[in-house]
Amino acid sequence: MDIRKLQRIVVNALEDVKAKDIEVLNTRKLSDLFGRVVIATGDSTRHVRALAKSVEEQVRAAGGEILGVEGEEVGEWVLVDCGDLVCHVMLPKTRAYYDLESLWQTKPKRAAAPAGKA
Repeated sequence: MDIRKLQRIVVNALEDVKAKDIEVLNTRKLSDLFGRVVIATGDSTRHVRALAKSVEEQVRAAGGEILGVEGEEVGEWVLVDCGDLVCHVMLPKTRAYYDLESLWQTKPKRAAAPAGKA
């Protein structure tokens, strides 16, 4: 399946179940394992599980393959491996703690200059 089509399916699946702060990261230049990382937030462990289940069901319904799902038991962070796209659905505190956006960014963040220095 085309990566752009897969990305649309995953984002739509997350939006259908009211995910928050959906972010899509192009990781093609950073990893040969997958081309996209999608990160989204759920309000509770039940919501996180429902979001991941929606992604899983809609990708399969579109003819895509799910290689694995991890973290459903606890529900704080569920990873759905769609092959060329990996979807992370997390609680807000878990997302803030692991800060995957910084890990997978293509441009390094500049540190702020200390106060009083320019």
